[in-house]
Amino acid sequence: MDALIMDLAETPLREINSALHADDLRGEFVIENPAGAHNVAVGLNAPVKVTVAGHVGYYAGGMNQQAEIVVDGNAGTGVAENMMSGVVWVRGNASQSAGATAHGGLLVIEGNAAARCGISMKGVDIVVGGDIGHMSAFMAQAGTLVVRGSAGEALGDSIYEARLYVRGGIASLGADCVAKPMRGEHHEELGRLLKAAGFGDDDTAAYTRYGSARELYHFHADNSESY
Repeated sequence: MDALIMDLAETPLREINSALHADDLRGEFVIENPAGAHNVAVGLNAPVKVTVAGHVGYYAGGMNQQAEIVVDGNAGTGVAENMMSGVVWVRGNASQSAGATAHGGLLVIEGNAAARCGISMKGVDIVVGGDIGHMSAFMAQAGTLVVRGSAGEALGDSIYEARLYVRGGIASLGADCVAKPMRGEHHEELGRLLKAAGFGDDDTAAYTRYGSARELYHFHADNSESY
């Protein structure tokens, strides 16, 4: 079955997004000429594949459930924001707050991600092929962030139970975020995510795991300057 072509140069975004919310939606779709449009393919809740043939603006693939959404270009702020399940795959770079508050699914960014990648993530798996910016994984509660490149300042600030794996350097760690040992289950988890994102040749031993020191779970006056 051939993919259904939807052309944003001819059809308003509201109509395209509405069509992607039809009952019992199945099959494959291609959105052409996105030209940096915001809110492309948001709130999908069907086991479909949507390929966006170009760059997108804010919040592409937000609130995704079940769908596989491929952005064949760069993505603006908040790609896959609040995703619940499915896959969002960015072939290029992503702006800030990629995967913010996402509860599940897999977000792959083949290039770099800007500041606040994975902020307040709640169960999503994120794999970034390049570098990430400052304040990434801030207040990350659950899920996994894998970074094949380097991380900016204040990585994992006020982190809870999310797991971070970084192959490159760290500009600085945020409050309560520390390096942790890589045990067998961590190598297994990391290897699985790298393979799923197309980076299966990476040596998991080259990565460092980071997580919560669990010193800020409860308020204590001695730690007041850290909050």
